[in-house]
Amino acid sequence: MKDIEIREVKTHKELKAFIEFANELYRDCPNYCPPLFNDEMAVFDRKENPAYDVCESVEYLAYRDGKVVGRICGIVNRVANEHWKVKKVRFGWFDFIDDESVSHALLDKVAQWGKERGMDCLNGPVGFTDLDHEGLLIEGFEYLAPVASLYNYPYYIKHLEDYGLTKENDWIEFQITPPAELPERVLRIKNIVMDRYHLRVDKVHDVKTLLKKYKYSFFDLIDQSYSVLYNFSPLTQRQKEYYSNYYFSILNFDFVSIIVNEKNEIVGLGVSMPDISQAVRKSGGKMLPFGWFPLLRALKAKQYDAIDMLIIAVRPDYQGKGVNSLILAEQFPYFIKYGVKRVETTSIMETNWKNQANWEMFPHKQHKRRRAYVKQI
Repeated sequence: MKDIEIREVKTHKELKAFIEFANELYRDCPNYCPPLFNDEMAVFDRKENPAYDVCESVEYLAYRDGKVVGRICGIVNRVANEHWKVKKVRFGWFDFIDDESVSHALLDKVAQWGKERGMDCLNGPVGFTDLDHEGLLIEGFEYLAPVASLYNYPYYIKHLEDYGLTKENDWIEFQITPPAELPERVLRIKNIVMDRYHLRVDKVHDVKTLLKKYKYSFFDLIDQSYSVLYNFSPLTQRQKEYYSNYYFSILNFDFVSIIVNEKNEIVGLGVSMPDISQAVRKSGGKMLPFGWFPLLRALKAKQYDAIDMLIIAVRPDYQGKGVNSLILAEQFPYFIKYGVKRVETTSIMETNWKNQANWEMFPHKQHKRRRAYVKQI
C-alpha cells in the first residue's frame, strides 16, 4: 500500500484543486450535480463569507503519488457550540476514493485539528451553518441530486462507520406529485386559518420590494423557527445580508410565499425554486465562457419538470395552527401553472412530524435519507 500524504490547503491553486476534486471523482456518475465553482470558491474566502465571523476552518487534500485522492474540511462553529453546549469539530466537503486508508487519514487530521482547539467530538458531514449542505446520503442513490443537497457514493457509509462514527441525526426527503387541483381540505384549512388568526399572503415580486418592506426579518423568522432543529447556528446580521444577496437574487418570486399577521409581521415563509440540476450538469459548474446560458434558460423557463422546496418556516407562536397550509395553498397553483411534475422537499428531520404531515394531503413518497454522524475524540 502506497503512503498517503495529507496536506493543508494554503494557496489559491490548492483551493481550486480542493473544489475540483469532487467533480473529477464523480465525472461518470449520472446523478451527481456539481456545485457552482465560483460559489464554492467564495465559501472559503475568509473575507467574503461571513460565516468566518463565528467559525474557523481548515481544508486538507490527500495525495498518493502526487495525485489528489481525497479532501476534507474541518470547521469549528463557536456560536453553534455555545448554543448547544457542545465542543464539536465539524467535517464537511468530505470526498475520497474507495480506500479507507485515505478517508480515515483525512478524518484523523480533522480530529487532531479539533482536539488542538479544545474539541472533544467529531461531527459530520455538515457545513458552517444550516444553510450549507449537510447529511451523508444513505438512501436514494438512484435519484438526481438537486443543487441544494449533497450526493455521495454508497461506499462512503462503510468508510464512516468503520471509522467508529455513529448516527446522531437522520433527515428524510419526499418527492411530491402536484395534483391537477389543490385538495379541498387544504383550501378549507387555509380559509379557516386566515380568518381565525387574521393572516394574509403578501405577494412580493422582487428583491428590492422584499428588502424595503421587511429588511431581513425573514431570516429572523428562520432563526426563530429552526432554533430547535439539529445543529442550529444563529445567524449574524452580516450573514443575513450575505445570504439575502446570494439567494434572493436568483429566485422566481412566484415561488416565494410570505404570510403576515395584522401587524404586518412575517409569521410564515415558503421558498421554492426550479430544479436547475440538469443545467448545472451541462455547465460543469462553470459560468464561463458559456455555462451561464443553460442556467439562465433554466431559471427563466415557462415550464419546469421539477421544483425544489427549500424552506418552510413558521414562527414558533404560530406553529401547529395550520399556517403551513397557507404556504402550500399559495405555492401549488404556481406549480400547476408551470406544469411541475414533481416537487422535491428539502431534508426534514425524521422526528419532525409536523413538517412531514404537510405532505400527507398530496401524492408523495419518501425517497431519500441522509445522516449526520458523531464520534468522541
